[in-house]
Amino acid sequence: MSLTTGARDQTAEPLWTRDFGLYFTARLVSLLGDAMLPVALMFGVIGLGYGATGVGFILASQMLAFAVFVLFGGVLADRFTPRRMMVGADAVRFCLQAASAVAFTVGHPPLWFLMGLAALSGTATAMFQPGVASVIPQVARDLQRANATVRVAEAMASTLGPSLAAVLVAVSDVAFVLWVDAATFAVSGACLLALRLAPGSRPDRKASTWRNLVEGWQEFRSRTWLWVVILAWIVAGITMFGPIRPLTTLLVSEAHGSAGLGLVWTAFGVGNVLGGLVGMRFRPSRPLAAGAIAMFAWAALPLGNALQLPLWGIGACYVVGGTSWAFWSVMWATSVQTHVPADVLNRVYAYDVAGSLIAFPVGQALAGPVSDVIGARTALYGSAVVCLVTFAVLLCVPAVRSLRRDAPAPRA
Repeated sequence: MSLTTGARDQTAEPLWTRDFGLYFTARLVSLLGDAMLPVALMFGVIGLGYGATGVGFILASQMLAFAVFVLFGGVLADRFTPRRMMVGADAVRFCLQAASAVAFTVGHPPLWFLMGLAALSGTATAMFQPGVASVIPQVARDLQRANATVRVAEAMASTLGPSLAAVLVAVSDVAFVLWVDAATFAVSGACLLALRLAPGSRPDRKASTWRNLVEGWQEFRSRTWLWVVILAWIVAGITMFGPIRPLTTLLVSEAHGSAGLGLVWTAFGVGNVLGGLVGMRFRPSRPLAAGAIAMFAWAALPLGNALQLPLWGIGACYVVGGTSWAFWSVMWATSVQTHVPADVLNRVYAYDVAGSLIAFPVGQALAGPVSDVIGARTALYGSAVVCLVTFAVLLCVPAVRSLRRDAPAPRA
């Protein structure tokens, strides 16, 4: 199986056009706000006396609403253009975060009110998210470099956002952080509104929403490489990606304290940046195969914890795992954008997001009970084994292994 670099004709195209710069700014600012929000909520909700349970209820309300509506978000994005849906969602989320900031400023908002705002925010995010992937082909010709650049921005935002939120809460208050988050939605929406995108083909608006969903499902299941990867991702989410955060928190906090835990997740963020940078430069002719091979290295995350390495060793494992995760993400996003028709891309991407969404919370919920029965270290050893087996199986699937950078994807 050859993984040599493929055609480089697109690398001559300038990436930083006006439209890509606007899109990049929108994503960076919005992601920074998203990364700040959980920390602000934690301080604010606990300060109101609702405790960790209240934080959990609010985050669960947001996630549940997102899960319910994301498939419909894909349909609407294909019907009305993703840019229109994203701008509308940003406008709604600006209003919701502003309302939340006002509530924290003037009084003691009840938990049900905060849960309602979170559910509405999750619904708006479900309308926004399908367009994230489908806009990139409209603002950049070099999809891989564009995806890698956005991935680096995601890593930087997710690493810096929580620390920035904690500093802002310390020097000001929770309401100020919520106002900052609201402002990020305003900036994102303005940047997206300023994009100059060519009109694309859309599904028949006379068709029912259900019919549009069915068409998206048919496109999804007609591509073996697509549904096989999502199936593998569901398995990985339950056994690998979902459990890693709670189990890392348990073991690293016990051994090295909160400072050590922060260092470990910072190392993971550094790995994400490195993976994005590698994705900019390395152009395998078979991107999914290269990404699957890279994901073998993700096993370093659970192994570093299970082996009880010193803190520097665990940090090194998280750099390696973060690099592999980011590189796979670039290869996957580029493959989907290249091989799925533009008129169904939002719906197909919504199925992708929904599949991942099912798995992660399940894995997080099961991590505690399973580790109580078999022990956290044993669970992490099992996670590493599942990682190696899952991606080895992916490489055994011809449709995954042979998918090329530029050739049309087979439907079987």
